[in-house]
Amino acid sequence: MYNVLICDDEKDIVSALKIYLSSDDYQLFEAYTGKEALDIIRRQEIHLVLMDIMMPEMDGMQALLKIREESNVPVIFLTAKSEDSDKILGLVVGADDYITKPFNPVEVQARVKSQLRRYMQLGGGKIKNSRLTIGGVELDDAAKSVTLDGEPIAVTPTEYEILKLLMEHPGQVYAPKEIYQKVWGDDPYGSENTVAVHIRHLREKLEYNPSEPRYLKVVWGQGYKIEGSKTWEANS
Repeated sequence: MYNVLICDDEKDIVSALKIYLSSDDYQLFEAYTGKEALDIIRRQEIHLVLMDIMMPEMDGMQALLKIREESNVPVIFLTAKSEDSDKILGLVVGADDYITKPFNPVEVQARVKSQLRRYMQLGGGKIKNSRLTIGGVELDDAAKSVTLDGEPIAVTPTEYEILKLLMEHPGQVYAPKEIYQKVWGDDPYGSENTVAVHIRHLREKLEYNPSEPRYLKVVWGQGYKIEGSKTWEANS
């Protein structure tokens, strides 16, 4: 049973999303302001948040910043078609994905399942229960943690998955569409900006000088790669 929090100041939207997700194995919580959402997250173990951006008392952006101080729970923003700048800003400050209103029920279900799968299992791929190191970056797949030169780095589940993909294949260039397909498991149409924002966010966390990165490199016109020699060891 997964605990999913739906937060929107429009009760009709909350009700519709509850209907879309009612057939799956979810316990659904509801909130109508960012402050209410934070209160629930602090009281309950929440596995995923669906959150509107424009809300009274505390909007979605403010709530997300507060959430990221305490938790890496996946957050999917609910946005209007005209809110392109808000979508990008949301990804920058730590959102994992967004869904555009009016909602397609199938898309809602697919994106929720995709984010929950990554959050609960984080892929469980090739380096499960092992530590993967490139230079000063270490990814511990058992602990689901990242360190830089021995210091812990807070990353979201989506950032973790992108970093893991690149670290598993150092030197290999991945186009944004490839990254989106592998990490989001979704149709990559219009994915370039989404991936670019997450890469930029990772750079800000992992690079001492993001404009001259040691690890996360752009291959212009092709995509992204991570440079360095890979080593890994099994956790005891």
